[in-house]
Amino acid sequence: MATATKTVSEEEEEVTTVKVNGSAVNGVPPVFTSSRELKVVFVLGGPGSGKGTQCSKIVETFGFVHLSAGDLLRAEIKSGNENGNMIQNMIKEGKIVPAEVTVKLLQKAMEESENDKFLIDGFPRNEENRAIFESVTGIEPQFILFFDCPEQEMERRLLGRNQGRVDDNIETIRKRFKVFVESSIPVVDYYETSGKVNKIDATKSVDKVFDSIRPLFDCFNHVSSNGYEEELTEAIKQHNINGSAVAITN
Repeated sequence: MATATKTVSEEEEEVTTVKVNGSAVNGVPPVFTSSRELKVVFVLGGPGSGKGTQCSKIVETFGFVHLSAGDLLRAEIKSGNENGNMIQNMIKEGKIVPAEVTVKLLQKAMEESENDKFLIDGFPRNEENRAIFESVTGIEPQFILFFDCPEQEMERRLLGRNQGRVDDNIETIRKRFKVFVESSIPVVDYYETSGKVNKIDATKSVDKVFDSIRPLFDCFNHVSSNGYEEELTEAIKQHNINGSAVAITN
């Protein structure tokens, strides 16, 4: 069975538009009590797939806020507050940080932001994360941006890093691959049944990968809220049919 969430050292990534009307979701009070539209993108991919680089380009080009569950956990620990100390103690004791804790941090970051467009990087990491996120926030994603890359290529990239990362050795790299396949791929499979997964060929160059992603985000810059869903649905449809994204026109 997949674990509830992850430790801070692990890497922590869909687009949805939701209007919260103040009603409870599965008995849980909603996070967002305003009527603003929220567009959330979950970005998933194995370690070394290049999703972090592409998230930076999406942020720069389309004005999204990049949220990493791992970064939020680390920041909470660094703050020295009661919640941060609790997280740090759990990690020191080798315990798994509850999914609810991670979701609450993501929730808080979105609630406090003035932006309405978010990339959530490396999350949900497993099926339990997904279910808790949806029940607590009331957000059901429209699609996942999934960076598809063979393990051999990801391994080559990670071993070629010059970042001094202690976890970039062959044994830990392969362990991370195993965790990703066992925990995160079921999340991709879940959303694929409803046609919400957009697979990106992550073996290409950084610029070519971004060229295949760009059409899925163009609509955020020039389509009205009423026309957004129609434009995005068509972009997803064409992407899934052709295997690569297509341009969206006004």
